[in-house]
Amino acid sequence: MAKEFSRTRRVGQQIQREIALILQREMKDPRIGMVTVSDVEVSRDLNYAKVYVTFLQLDNDAERIKEALAILTEAAGYIRSLLGSAMRLRVVPELRFYYDETLVEGMRMSNLVSTTIRDDKRRMAEAGRSEEEEN
Repeated sequence: MAKEFSRTRRVGQQIQREIALILQREMKDPRIGMVTVSDVEVSRDLNYAKVYVTFLQLDNDAERIKEALAILTEAAGYIRSLLGSAMRLRVVPELRFYYDETLVEGMRMSNLVSTTIRDDKRRMAEAGRSEEEEN
C-alpha cells in the first residue's frame, strides 16, 4: 500500500515553503513585485523542481510576467544555494520557474459566474414587473 504522502511530495512542500521565504526576504528586485509560490513539483530522483509562481502586482501583463520569469530564472542559482543551506538534502534540485495561470483563470471564472447571477436576477426582476403590469 502506498504512503499517503510520498517523499517527493513532502520534499516539494518543504521546498515551496523555503522558496516562498527566500523570495519574500532575499529577493530585492522591484521588477518582480509580490511573488506567490503556488506549487512545486519535484522529480522522483529529486534532481529537478518545477516551481509555479504568480505575480500579484503585474496585472496580467504578459510582457512583464515574461520579464519577471526571466529574472527568477537568472536568480535560480542564487535561490538554489540559499535553498541548499536551508534544507538538508543530498542533492538540491535544479529550479525551473513557470507562471501559474490557475489563480487568474479562477478569478475570471468567478467574475463570469457573478455576472451571470447578476444578469439572471435582473431578468427575473424585469419578468416579475412585466407580469404585474399585465395583471
